[in-house]
Amino acid sequence: MIEKMMKNYKLLIVIPVIVTIIMLGVILTNGLEQGVELKGGSIANLELTKNMSSTELKNTLSNKLNSSSVDVLSKVDSKVSVEIGNEVNETVFTDVVGDTGKIISYSSIGPVLSAEAMVQIYWAIAFAFIFMSITVFIIFREFVPSIAIILAAVSDIVVAIGGMSIFHIDLSIASVGAILMLIGYSVDSDILLTTRLLRRKEGTVSQRALNAMKTGITMSFAAIVAMAVLYIVTIVLIPEASTLSDIAIVLIFGLLGDITATWLMNLGIIRWYLGDKGADNL
Repeated sequence: MIEKMMKNYKLLIVIPVIVTIIMLGVILTNGLEQGVELKGGSIANLELTKNMSSTELKNTLSNKLNSSSVDVLSKVDSKVSVEIGNEVNETVFTDVVGDTGKIISYSSIGPVLSAEAMVQIYWAIAFAFIFMSITVFIIFREFVPSIAIILAAVSDIVVAIGGMSIFHIDLSIASVGAILMLIGYSVDSDILLTTRLLRRKEGTVSQRALNAMKTGITMSFAAIVAMAVLYIVTIVLIPEASTLSDIAIVLIFGLLGDITATWLMNLGIIRWYLGDKGADNL
């Protein structure tokens, strides 16, 4: 199978490019929702003193606050987490809740702080890519393989964000943390492949690619299974831990994207590069 893949290396490049373009279309069509810490608003954790469904509580708070941006994030027995899409004074919210429940915790983020958080996220992602690119160029000192690693990381991140758009996962501090983790993981698997193909000389390129693929795909599937278990456990047993389930979904999509980006696109580009260099034992 690996021999056929290496012979059709141009097709290997096309497949992840198509996947990336599709995910870009999904992002542009569906958009990407922002969490309260990025768009501003309020989050309250309540302990209900009345037996109410999530829908009833949402309608009650929406009517009293005269706001359509009230959402019940989670409800476990009498404990509820509520998100309000605009900044509401805690005293006002306490009066609105009244005898419906008791406020356990309340936090409100204004538009200035949320805008500053968004700027910091842009800088974090930008610096991650800048330092990753510098590191890759220092390690390999060859333009094409280094660019291939960077392109694979970009494809990986686009697929992960596309998954967030599909599942309506908010862009938040937690999900950005997952994206930054994916940048590191993507570079790790790409460096594994590139090192095996360029630095090692034993066997043919196809044999070295197969050895790298066995190691890399085993790592990826182990991580995907772990994240799938985390997602199932949080959804079934601890639904109030929605942040963990969101991170798990982001990482699952990113890891799947990494498989196509590394073992199809990056592999195809390096095979093309070695062919142009006239490398032996292709």
